Amino acid sequence: MSTGVRARRWQSGKVVAEGSDLTGMADHLTDPDQMIWVDLVDPDHRLLTSLADEIGLAAQAVEDVVETRERPKATRSPGQLLFVVYATCLEPDATVASVSRFRMTKISAFLLPRGLITVRTSDMFDMDEVVRRWDADPELLVAGPAALLHGLLDTVVDGHFDTVQQLDDAIEELEDGLFDGEPLSQETQKKSFRVRKELVELRRVVLPMREVVGAVQRHREEWRQPGTEELDAWFADLYDHVLRVTEWTESLRDMVTTVFETNLALADARLNTIMKKLTGWAAIVAVPTAITGWFGQNVPYPGFSQPLGLWLAAGTILGASSGLYILFRRKDWI
Repeated sequence: MSTGVRARRWQSGKVVAEGSDLTGMADHLTDPDQMIWVDLVDPDHRLLTSLADEIGLAAQAVEDVVETRERPKATRSPGQLLFVVYATCLEPDATVASVSRFRMTKISAFLLPRGLITVRTSDMFDMDEVVRRWDADPELLVAGPAALLHGLLDTVVDGHFDTVQQLDDAIEELEDGLFDGEPLSQETQKKSFRVRKELVELRRVVLPMREVVGAVQRHREEWRQPGTEELDAWFADLYDHVLRVTEWTESLRDMVTTVFETNLALADARLNTIMKKLTGWAAIVAVPTAITGWFGQNVPYPGFSQPLGLWLAAGTILGASSGLYILFRRKDWI
């Protein structure tokens, strides 16, 4: 994927420049009346190193950006905060039911005193939605780069909500199929395992978000302009959203566990029902087998060599079999 560069500059809360030219960015970052945003898509290590040298990004922070398996976190360095978060989504149903649909994009963000630098591993995450949120409330941008960060994190968390909602719908669909009287097909069982795997992957991304938003709240005085305390309420609301999606994820974890346990319990119940029916019919079939075997002995018995013997055997078979059938039906065995 080719590297994409996008930049925007504000002055007194108004957009004054936009494009892909990063010339003079370091100078703009030192101007207290200006604020910049730079977005990089899949940059190479050379570009990141050059950018870090120009604006003074911490070396260890750059390594965290390059690392593909970095967990969501917030790291504070002198004059900057590094955030690592993951945007999530579910692709349409795959051809193979066992293949995970869960996709995520790593987003690293450097919060600076007068700017925000975002680095994405791919363009799967729609940064245009973040820009639309910024443009929808330009007065909030007067608060400084922390307002830019809020728009970014709010969009990411909303994506988490959408993913959880889709998983919730998938689990409800599995629950509806549990009690339709038919055992789950192999395809449905594969889907249930897939949902469980997707939920585990989402949980790894969602749970650390509390630490990420909490880091902003703890150091909010450093990253917003004086007199813009209303931004605190926005971050408090964002933290509440993070808690809600976390609790929702945990509840779905319990639900999918219940689905597995219920499926096993229903399978055992179906097996017990089948065994009772087989036992009942085996007992009924054993009656004529026993009687015809007895009357088939080469010894004299009541009705031996007479029509009475046939009627006596047939009557005994019919009576005993009917009695057992009625008994098993009353006990709901057959």
